[in-house]
Order: sequence, then C-alpha cells, then structure tokens
Amino acid sequence: MAVDPLIELRNVNKYYGELHVLRDIDLTVGKGEVVVVIGPSGSGKSTLCRTINRLETIESGTITLDGRPLPAEGKALARLRAEVGMVFQSFNLFAHKTVLQNVSLAQVKVRRRRQEEADRRSRELLDRVGLLNQAGKYPAQLSGGQQQRVAIARALAMEPKAMLFDEPTSALDPEMINEVLEVMRQLAREGMTMVVVTHEMGFARASANRVVFMADGRIVEDRSPDEFFTHPRSDRAKDFLSKILKH
Repeated sequence: MAVDPLIELRNVNKYYGELHVLRDIDLTVGKGEVVVVIGPSGSGKSTLCRTINRLETIESGTITLDGRPLPAEGKALARLRAEVGMVFQSFNLFAHKTVLQNVSLAQVKVRRRRQEEADRRSRELLDRVGLLNQAGKYPAQLSGGQQQRVAIARALAMEPKAMLFDEPTSALDPEMINEVLEVMRQLAREGMTMVVVTHEMGFARASANRVVFMADGRIVEDRSPDEFFTHPRSDRAKDFLSKILKH
C-alpha cells in the first residue's frame, strides 16, 4: 500500500436523480502510483474519474488531494484543476488556436507564466510527445492520435501532481491507440501519479501498479494487475474478463 497518499476518496456517494452511480467508494492513490480503473459500461468508472477534479460533484463522502479537501468553486477550484491534469475521450482542443497556443494558453492564464517561457515549456512537451514539428498547425490538421498527444502535453504543461485519463483512446482508430498509450507508458515509467479509466487491458497489465475493477457503482476488486488478471476473486470480474480477454 502506498505510504504517501496523494488522492483519497472516503465513502463517496454520487447520484444522478434516482440513479446511485457511485456507492460508498473508498480509494487511495499514492504518489507515483498508476491506478487503472476498469469495468463494464455504466459501472461508474468515468464518474469516479471526474469527481477527483470536481467536474462531478458528490452527494456525500470526502475527497482529498495531497491532504486537502477539494474546494467547491472559484479560484481555489481553478488552482486544483491545474494540480490535476485531465485527458478526456474527446480532445477538447481550441480549434482556432495552433497546437503551440493550445499548450501555452493555460500556462499564461492560470500559472501566470510569461508568454515566451510558456512557449518554451510547450515546445519541450510537444517534443516529448513527438509533435514538435506540428507546433504551428491547427488541431483539424492533425490525426486523432496526434490531437490526443497534444491534449496530454497541454495537461502536463501545468506541472500537475496527478493525471486523470478518462478513456483517452476510445475515440481513436486502432492504429492511433498505441501512439497515445506509448506516451502514457512513458509517463508511468517517469513516476507520474495516474488514474486511468480504460478498456486497454494490455496497458493495465503492463503499466498499472493496481487495477480497480468496478461494477454497479462499487469497487469490487482493487489488486495488482498480476493477481487480478490471473486470479479474479469475484464472479463479476471473472465474467468481465472472460468476455474481453480473447484466448
């Protein structure tokens, strides 16, 4: 178990109207840990991910980041979102801004960096995700895989303490998935704290410290990838794995 918790959820509950989407969730993510969240559709995985930077509010329970409770709104919330990078299914890039401008914008606006400093940092990160040569292009000129790598660079530019990935490859064509997963694998190797909701079991097996399996709004299993994939304990997990792992 991680000694130094960075993200902690305690007894978290969330409803959409009558629908109880998160049920008594307890989860701790230690600094430098990669936690992959998997489970059938509608199990609450994305909602869980989105509560961590308060894109979704919760009805009860507590969520803390680095020992501090999540702020409700205002400037403190904006600061929190800078501490927790988020990468979505859709890339959410600004269409009318170049790749470089997309990565620099929040650095200037939220982190108050000077433009040239922000641009320098952006170029370093674009280089790191293999896209420095695309800095002057607009998002529409890039493939989906490239746009998602720009979105990752943009989140990293804020120097977050943790990165949340909500099904980052599910909108991509198969041949682009690996280029995005490779950037994520590299981040994992470098010790970035990551919570990743994904259907990519290869990534879960190779890069996760822990696999959290959800079903019906609950965490059913929370174990090492090796244990989970070879000896799932619950019937739900066995059933899920038998459907997705093609033998």
